[in-house]
Amino acid sequence: MRWTLKPKPQASKVEELKTTLQVDDIIATLLLQRGIDSYQAAKTFFRPSFEDLHDPFLMKDMAIAVARIEKAIENQENIMVYGDYDVDGTTSVALMSSYLKTRTQNVATYIPDRYDEGYGISYKGIDFADDNGFSLIIALDCGVKAIEKVAYAKEKGIDFIICDHHRPGGTIPDAVAVLDPKRNDCDYPFKELCGCGVGFKLITALASKQGQTVEDLVEYLDLVATAIGADIVPVVDENRALAYLGLQVINTNPRPGMKAMIAEVKKDELTITDVVFIIAPRINAAGRMKHGNHAVTLLTETDFNLAAEYAVDIDQFNTDRRETDKRITQEALIQIEEKNEQEGFTTVVYDETWHKGVIGIVASRLIETYYRPTLVFTKSGDKLAASARSVSGFDVYNALEACSEHIEQFGGHKYAAGLTLLPENYEAFKAKFESVVKETIDPKSLTPELKIDLDIELSQINNKLLRIIRQFAPFGPGNMSPVFMTQNIKDTGWGKCVGEDDKHLRLTATQSFNDKIVCIGFGLGDKINIIKEKKMFSVAYSIDENHWNGSVSLQLKLKDIKA
Repeated sequence: MRWTLKPKPQASKVEELKTTLQVDDIIATLLLQRGIDSYQAAKTFFRPSFEDLHDPFLMKDMAIAVARIEKAIENQENIMVYGDYDVDGTTSVALMSSYLKTRTQNVATYIPDRYDEGYGISYKGIDFADDNGFSLIIALDCGVKAIEKVAYAKEKGIDFIICDHHRPGGTIPDAVAVLDPKRNDCDYPFKELCGCGVGFKLITALASKQGQTVEDLVEYLDLVATAIGADIVPVVDENRALAYLGLQVINTNPRPGMKAMIAEVKKDELTITDVVFIIAPRINAAGRMKHGNHAVTLLTETDFNLAAEYAVDIDQFNTDRRETDKRITQEALIQIEEKNEQEGFTTVVYDETWHKGVIGIVASRLIETYYRPTLVFTKSGDKLAASARSVSGFDVYNALEACSEHIEQFGGHKYAAGLTLLPENYEAFKAKFESVVKETIDPKSLTPELKIDLDIELSQINNKLLRIIRQFAPFGPGNMSPVFMTQNIKDTGWGKCVGEDDKHLRLTATQSFNDKIVCIGFGLGDKINIIKEKKMFSVAYSIDENHWNGSVSLQLKLKDIKA
């Protein structure tokens, strides 16, 4: 890893914020690094509230979308709520359909089949709407590039309202309304909402016409917080408030489906990290291994006993998913070694038998071994489908755009995307992708970067510091959990490898006679020689607590060690 120390703010600004907030140097510096430079900004940061949410009618087409839905409710039209099969899509569909069912019974949900229909709006879904008398489709977390499909629906007399957060192409679909803060002509003040967040803004606008406020919609925020965590959107501005308020719902009064999943994992209080690693994979597993409908059914169920039964099924899907992605990752690593493809600027692998539902996870796993933009392909009907994942600082979406002559369809974000292409174009695409990345990537981006907030002494670490840092949560892109480094420390002599195959490292660090603190380094067992014989070394870490036999003590969770 290459360690990058963030720039320190001006000393005068640190001093000023210290005085204003009555905090120490470390906290003042961490806040300034996050753009918090006043009492009011700190108040908003530490106590997010409904007042931090923007007016939904600032979003382009919002008034038009509300008017069309109100008309559909009034005329008792059949409304289809359509969404993608991942966490953001299924939570969006659960949110929108649950809300609309408080206003009309003429609501049905539709999640495309990952294997039969693929990502986004499908002709099959539109045909289903046509055959069953739906005159309005509300699409969530997809649709902003579905030009032909929206036109096809229009020919059949079906209107579309699109709620998306992906980057639009050069043309916006000819829908009744396209809600997407990333539209060039949209002046909405916050551009980084997830799909479920855009859906929440729409139900907020609809509810306002009924004399309700956003506080009347608090029950939906467990879904929004889950989508924010799972979709890895920046946890700043409006997303921070929505995640903060949504976590309160998750931990105090979650919907039955959430409650059932939490019961399966037996944890008292969930953080956004728990949501990302415990709740989100379970919701995702339905669409990966079976069908996204299972997730929507769980998230909209109002009877806890039924929800508990569905949660058991979802848990099994997740177990199956884990076993499948582990096996395919091993096969992909063998393929890379056998073809001697470790030296390029990209990782591109393909096997027609690989499970389409886990190729995105496998791409992320491969980056852990070979840190470079990665594509994992499998067979999908008569085409090849791939999931793309990128490394920090490199825009894989732009790279795919530069290869578009070989691609049938693609979409996504800077760090994660999906695409399909014809089998005969695979080798040409692979060569072009390697060439584009080679020409455009900063060579430094091929080494994992560890961003460090501050260089501190062990003597500065105490319970009060950890208590305040915990109030920086919820963490996520734009507000990551602080990482510190401390130089010139040594082990007391009892450092050792622990865990299966001695994978992990446990040591007690000291800088002076009085400063001793236990450190745990998961996956750092191979660095044991750096700390032996009381040699001096540096550590990068986050501050944590160790709970053991009823006692609680401070510990450092090591991210890396350097001689």
